[in-house]
Amino acid sequence: QVQLVESGGGLVQPGGSLRLSCAASGSIFRFNTLGWHRQAPGKQRELVSFIRSDGSTNYANSVKGRFTISRDNTKNTVYLQMNSLKPEDTAVYYCYMAGPVTSWGQGTQVTVSS
Repeated sequence: QVQLVESGGGLVQPGGSLRLSCAASGSIFRFNTLGWHRQAPGKQRELVSFIRSDGSTNYANSVKGRFTISRDNTKNTVYLQMNSLKPEDTAVYYCYMAGPVTSWGQGTQVTVSS
């Protein structure tokens, strides 16, 4: 029913920046919490950040001060601006839309390496 299409992943050097985008279909976007998880090789999936319908946000301690989540309800899109990237940020990043049934994006690879 709901499709989440991610873009913006890629290879970046330590200290660099990357912006992830996730465009969601459906008319309920503005009412739902949106966010990002990530999973690194050999690690459990972790919650990176989420943004509620009222615009309030939360961040994992590991990314606080470096990442910024935002949403544009007119475009049905959630963004994750990632600055000062570190090798430990390397992971597959998945966007999600919370609701009666949580929807997930397909995942996009972020690799931080020199």
